[in-house]
Amino acid sequence: MSVIGSLSKEEIIELFARHVSSGKVEFFKAAGMDFVLGRRDGIYLYDLDGNSYVNCHCNGGVFNLGHRHPEIIDALISAASELDIGNHHVISEHRALLAERLARISPGDINRVVFGVSGGESIDTAIKVARGHTGRPGVVSAAGGYHGHTGFALPAGDEKYSKPFEPLVPGYTHVPFGDLETLDKAVDETTACVLFETVPATLGIVVPPEDFYAGVRRICDERGTLMIMDEVQTGLGRCGANWCIDTYDVVPDMIVTGKGLSGGIYPLTAVLYSDRLNQFLHENPFIHISTFGGPELGCRVTMKVLEILERPEFLEHVSEMARVFADGFAELKASHPDLLLETRQRGLFMGLKMKNELCGPMMTLAGMQNGVFTVYANNDTSVSQILPPLIIERDQAEDVLERLDSMLSWVEKNLAGTGQA
Repeated sequence: MSVIGSLSKEEIIELFARHVSSGKVEFFKAAGMDFVLGRRDGIYLYDLDGNSYVNCHCNGGVFNLGHRHPEIIDALISAASELDIGNHHVISEHRALLAERLARISPGDINRVVFGVSGGESIDTAIKVARGHTGRPGVVSAAGGYHGHTGFALPAGDEKYSKPFEPLVPGYTHVPFGDLETLDKAVDETTACVLFETVPATLGIVVPPEDFYAGVRRICDERGTLMIMDEVQTGLGRCGANWCIDTYDVVPDMIVTGKGLSGGIYPLTAVLYSDRLNQFLHENPFIHISTFGGPELGCRVTMKVLEILERPEFLEHVSEMARVFADGFAELKASHPDLLLETRQRGLFMGLKMKNELCGPMMTLAGMQNGVFTVYANNDTSVSQILPPLIIERDQAEDVLERLDSMLSWVEKNLAGTGQA
């Protein structure tokens, strides 16, 4: 018996509004979207009416390997025959094996891991490690960025997420992303860490200059400040390498990872940190705990995710598909020069920058009509985020590009009716 569609779409929407989020239901109704998630498979998801959509959102990279990847499902089933989540207080075989595997694919002397459940929790952990190690309070991050909704992560992001919850944890400074001169002035002897999303998604898939992170590394080294990369979305092959920061040939002090680690099946996140930072946690081994952090069932799922990532053909395929999209984006820009101002891309982490803030939401609506599920960047709504599963094939990528062309044409037509064409 299927677990999907036990109620009608209308009944589900009513129950969701009554017990989960009336605000979300009101928002989607106002946008004319009555989408309720149904079955999902590979690069596609379906609504309860049976309509299919290429998932070009992937929940920020959760579905890097598509939906319900058969090897991931098999790994979970196999693990469930012997394991449960385990106990975070004791030594664990499966956490140890996964930590060693993560260290293997991480740069420099990043050899240690603290597990968590959510990206925000792991950002909190990284900031705690930085403050504990340095004895300093300061955190410098990008204006308009996003690092999660939890306590230490919240002030690092845009104030639209944090303003209602003031007073916040003090000690945070925001600088324009990609601006080394301003960063240089902001980092001083009170700064524990500099925290950036390698390519900020919510800010609009903003790709920094090629020399930016070398400059960040230099500033951090000069001031005794730790460099933390938020790779919750950009890591695990999304940008054509294990970590997006690898494509800049820079080694940070910490990498925060999540989303794709789950295989879309079992939530798990991690802070990967340098051996040089271990003394603080060595002396305080129980100062940070997470009951569900690094669940042993999830560890087995993630081991399979990393096994797939490490296959030689996997990153080669990502790079090949990135070239397909790059060529296609050039054609889209030539076809829609007045609407499409800029295409942004690092591997398969991509964004379409359009002429005004109405365009991103309109592209989402156009996608629902053209079988593409995509969302706009919340801190720059002129940008439509394009994050297809990394397993997408050439013919499927070319199909997405054709659909994007139709979506842009729809936006052009309907934008004229708003008076902002």
